[in-house]
Amino acid sequence: MTAVADALADKGAKTEARRQVPPSGRHSVPGANLDPVFRAALYACGLFVLLLLGLIIALLFQGGLPALLEFGPSFYWNTVWNPVTEKFSAGVMIYGTLFTGFIAILVALPMSFGIAFFLTEIAPIRLRRPIGVAIQLLAAVPSIIFGMWGFFVVVPLIAAYVQPPLIDLFSVVPVLDLLFKGPAQGSGMFTAGVILALMIIPFITAMFVEIIESVPPMLKESAYGVGATTFEVFRAVSVPYGRTALVGAVMLGLGRALGETMAVTFVIGNANRISASLFAPGSTIASTVANEFPEAGAGSMKLHALLELGFVLFVISFIVLAISRALVRTRLK
Repeated sequence: MTAVADALADKGAKTEARRQVPPSGRHSVPGANLDPVFRAALYACGLFVLLLLGLIIALLFQGGLPALLEFGPSFYWNTVWNPVTEKFSAGVMIYGTLFTGFIAILVALPMSFGIAFFLTEIAPIRLRRPIGVAIQLLAAVPSIIFGMWGFFVVVPLIAAYVQPPLIDLFSVVPVLDLLFKGPAQGSGMFTAGVILALMIIPFITAMFVEIIESVPPMLKESAYGVGATTFEVFRAVSVPYGRTALVGAVMLGLGRALGETMAVTFVIGNANRISASLFAPGSTIASTVANEFPEAGAGSMKLHALLELGFVLFVISFIVLAISRALVRTRLK
């Protein structure tokens, strides 16, 4: 009996030992049970972005729908904005948003090209780092700082030294006299475009530097080897190689300019009218929302119109971003 008991005890011990030892090929890893939780947390983080975007779209669409039903599709192109008579439309704001964005790109594009090419091809090593840091600092400056600086510094300078000579110069030139007419008051669409350009130059320049530096050195050295000048290498090698990505970078900068609020509000003049003159005051979607939103009562038609303006700005920004991503993706393929 003792031998049988010993045998049973020995068998039980071996069984317990087998339970404690993991099967061959399946080693126990500390914290392995937490992996599903970690994966679930990652899924939650990713889905949160989609949920947040969907909630924003739903809020803007639902909040602006009463204004669209009240004024119809003409809401997008009419130019009336009268809170007294409860008549609202987005034509002036859409025009101001696109016009200032165009001016900003027109000013920022050559400046960004110049800075990026200087940093990648011309600047000595000891100068690249301080300029690169300065560009990063400019990108981190809050927009309201740009707005205040523009109001107190840029507006007086433009009113004193830019607008008067341009108005006098083009006053006798047909068509251009309409573009450069008006009192030299400093604030207006042109000044807003310049401030926006200064704000997006750091972003566009940073992307331009990355793109130009990605050009294979062999291509540039081959061009230099056959006698090409620095400008010719830039024009015939660097720009064509990264052309699509460069356009994508410009579109991303345009997307930032279209949605800028505070800086534009300081310097655009905030007038609800359309003028062909660069120096005329105007308004953008973002500046109108910033100015009018505190005075819009809950459930009022003005609030619905402002939410519809926000939805329009979202659609414009989405289109610009989609174009830029499509261009960049085409280059990566």
